[in-house]
Amino acid sequence: MSDVDRFEAFVLRFQDMVYATAFRLLGRPADAEDVAQTVFLRAFERFDQVGESPAAPGWLKTVTTNLCLNHLARHRARWRLFSEMGRADEDGQVEAFESTLAALPLTDTIDETDAQAALEAALAALPAHQRVPLVLFHYEEKSYQDIAALLGVSLGKVKTDIHRARAALRRAVTRHA
Repeated sequence: MSDVDRFEAFVLRFQDMVYATAFRLLGRPADAEDVAQTVFLRAFERFDQVGESPAAPGWLKTVTTNLCLNHLARHRARWRLFSEMGRADEDGQVEAFESTLAALPLTDTIDETDAQAALEAALAALPAHQRVPLVLFHYEEKSYQDIAALLGVSLGKVKTDIHRARAALRRAVTRHA
């Protein structure tokens, strides 16, 4: 098997995990695809060390998480400019969240696939400052302290953002059901 074939098999084996991690953190498919491509470029550069390593999944998740956090930090300044130009207050965020939930199909019986889809849609609709710590805690199994250190915020902010994100998701799932 050539190196190209080995790397192709590596990408096929881990692409869903990398994309899912990026999508949960970023909430936008295009951004998640960009980050996933960058992750695999870095993996290609270090394929001699990473390719056959049993630590490859952990390394890929770490690189994905760090690239997503860097992506969010770069774009945060851009959004701050827009919010100063036309005040994007909490009501605007709630309205956007509510409109996303309103588009979800409401049924008397809810199956597991519908519940998962509703949860993913509600998760994607959360503002980044709530979605990122929630994903890091529940999907990446990071501690509150680790999340605070990664994001450069206080422990109290992490707890508050996760609490508010859970409440928003609870409302979304309850409304969907």
